Amino acid sequence: MAVRILQQTGSFVNDINPNVSVGIDLPFRRGEDGDGYFATSKTTIDSVKNDLRLLLNTHQGERFFRPTLGINLRKYLFEQYTVDTVLNIQNDILDTITTYLPFVSVRDIQVSMDEKDSIGKNKITVKIIFFIQNDPGALSSVDVDVTSGE
Repeated sequence: MAVRILQQTGSFVNDINPNVSVGIDLPFRRGEDGDGYFATSKTTIDSVKNDLRLLLNTHQGERFFRPTLGINLRKYLFEQYTVDTVLNIQNDILDTITTYLPFVSVRDIQVSMDEKDSIGKNKITVKIIFFIQNDPGALSSVDVDVTSGE
């Protein structure tokens, strides 16, 4: 995760040199440019986006030596879609990001349910608008879909 890079150096990682890789790019695939076996992300913001996607798709208890890592978004799939449910999802996401990616500041979290089927909603879409604390002018966003089939 990019959190290791930023905590070790204690400063912001400048993306000046395009030959320096920041993290492994997702989805996993073979690297094309000879930097290594896996494709890598070249900018800090791309690496943080990957970290956010991984963090939100990881369920607590899934990692053996870090059982508290992640968030259990699937538990909200078949809940009533109310203001309280949305607030609970937003609070869980904020708590998780604050704990594991403390250098990320969240501007907005948008939560929506699948509107295609009026009988059973089985998809939650989360959009997080964020910036890295050392670069507040660079807003970015990441979308994560949570379904029962994952």
